Amino acid sequence: MRRLPTRTTGTVRRRVVGALAAAALCAAGAVAVPAASASATQAGPASEAAPALDDGLARTPPMGFNNWNSTHCRAEFDAAMVEGIADLFVEKGLKDAGYQYVNLDDCWALPARDANGKLVPDPERFPGGIKAVADYVHAKGLKLGIYTSAGTKTCSDVGFPGALGHEYSDARQFADWGVDYLKYDNCNNQGVDAEQRYTTMRDALRATGRPIVYSICEWGENKPWEWAADVGHLWRTTGDISDSWGSMLSLMKQNLPLAPYAGPGHWNDPDMLEVGNGGMTETEYRTHFSMWSVMASPLLIGTDLRTASDTTYDILSNREVIAVDQDPLGKQGSVVSSGDGGWVVAKEMKDGSRAVALFNETGSSRRVATTARAVGLPGAPAYVARDLWRHKSFNTAGTLAATVPAHGTVLLRVAADPKWAGQPPAAELGLDEAVFVGPGASTKAGSTFTNLGRTPARDVAVSLRGPGGRNWKVTADGPAKAPVVAPGSALRTRWTVSAPAGTATGSYDLTLRATYRSPQGTEVTSTVPVTASVATAPPDGTSALSDLPWLATANGYGPVERDTSNGESAAGDGNPLTVGGVVYAKGLGVHATSSVDYYAARSCERLTAQVGVDDEKDTKGTVAFEVWADGRKVASTGVRTNADAAQALSADVTGAQLIRLVVTDGGDGIDSDHADWGEPRLTC
Repeated sequence: MRRLPTRTTGTVRRRVVGALAAAALCAAGAVAVPAASASATQAGPASEAAPALDDGLARTPPMGFNNWNSTHCRAEFDAAMVEGIADLFVEKGLKDAGYQYVNLDDCWALPARDANGKLVPDPERFPGGIKAVADYVHAKGLKLGIYTSAGTKTCSDVGFPGALGHEYSDARQFADWGVDYLKYDNCNNQGVDAEQRYTTMRDALRATGRPIVYSICEWGENKPWEWAADVGHLWRTTGDISDSWGSMLSLMKQNLPLAPYAGPGHWNDPDMLEVGNGGMTETEYRTHFSMWSVMASPLLIGTDLRTASDTTYDILSNREVIAVDQDPLGKQGSVVSSGDGGWVVAKEMKDGSRAVALFNETGSSRRVATTARAVGLPGAPAYVARDLWRHKSFNTAGTLAATVPAHGTVLLRVAADPKWAGQPPAAELGLDEAVFVGPGASTKAGSTFTNLGRTPARDVAVSLRGPGGRNWKVTADGPAKAPVVAPGSALRTRWTVSAPAGTATGSYDLTLRATYRSPQGTEVTSTVPVTASVATAPPDGTSALSDLPWLATANGYGPVERDTSNGESAAGDGNPLTVGGVVYAKGLGVHATSSVDYYAARSCERLTAQVGVDDEKDTKGTVAFEVWADGRKVASTGVRTNADAAQALSADVTGAQLIRLVVTDGGDGIDSDHADWGEPRLTC
């Protein structure tokens, strides 16, 4: 028997539990809800063709809190927690920053309705009922949200009552309790048409006369962006998020192409925030918050604020980033460019400026660049670019560029501001190429400080330092200072980088720093984390990649595995690599979205492998395989499914320093995307 995934609270939980529960109900002879009209048996007004929602609600993306990502159905989800979150909204300034909804997710009710068919709040979790909690939240100047499903049961395996067939009764209860927001899930839907189910609840909410923001949570399965603008205020475009880099990245990529469908009162929703839950780094959480904001996504905090760190509060309360999300024009950011892991996403703002995200999805620092004209700004003598995480403004002649750390995002707000000369010049700082060095050896590196502004940079000084406490040596071989760097000019410095003997293969952080002054005397410090890779050239001949040391990896769930499949959790929890019934003794087991970097030292010619979705996922999983050589895609498969036999992949990597093996999610999310590189071999 193959090992089942250990995740039970993410996309797998929502979809699999719903499908199994629906099947069980049918098998047990449960009465199906008539497809013709889910509300026909209720006391409610007859449905009419609804005009587009124009009720004044959700004119900007909703901001608030939802407990699911931090508590699931555990006992700590109760009235005390909800009221404590409301208190913290006020005490920590989140209310003033724009957060207003305190939302209950699944498990707030008893498993059975009362004798009159009414929902019953769990008396242990909510001893005073939901209305008492709503009154408490309202007294803080905040709003309360609640959850149910457009099915016979909710998504929990406990089986709490869903609203299918009870829409008008349940909506009336919600309104009477003072609910301001409804999240309406998709489990146990009995096969009833999605548009019909969600439209019925829209009409039921409208019939209460209470303004209630309506969140459609059907996971994007029926493309709600194409039909729900006159049904709900926001709709999920993806499956559930989980607290991992791979999950967040996958959902972001699914949501980005849907920009034309978003606007005031009708938003694309790539799911709640995971910021602060511990599964990602601070850099990754800043990217998460930045990209959700530039996509005009709802900002629903998913961490328990009672135990949140100062760093988490700093991210969630960055008002300049929030202003991007909440801009009243209501535009979702669109992709300007993407390639080799570097993304530029730009969002038009009501004041004519552009929010510009320079995003690096790779596991190493890299340059990401665009121009003011490319992001839609008019021609101008110069522009002001404000860094929304550094909270500093600069003038630029038009180039927008940065060395972005691994999994990081630089978020700018750029405008054709006539007062540009009052700001210091923008500068780009970075290494000229990737740094590779052997243990106990030295190598040369080059750095460049470029003045991107219209005014000179004065008293420029550049430094490069090795990892702290590791006895690395870095010395400048040329000038590292200049009295003036004119607009459009650069200071280039050569360095000798020496790694200590015995340093293990891998990537190490170096610190590249520049200081300079503006003509007005403003001092600027720019620090860029860059990477040095300690590596040795692969042996001559043909080697199994799983026997060679890699430089860096990124994986959707769990670690990249050598010679076994990916088990999604701890190292070594996979199975034999198996695709189409064929077992491969050697290889790499990964989970989309994934990348594995190898050093080739410009001495290799060809990489070959047999690739496919591992059999352990039965009929699930869609992925695509790619091979990159020094930033060039040199081989790809297109989308592969579990029904496909292994495909032979061959890539010409002649002369490459760095080879990157990439697995993407096939465009439909990362659920069950176990991918195998069977018998991968490198010839040098």
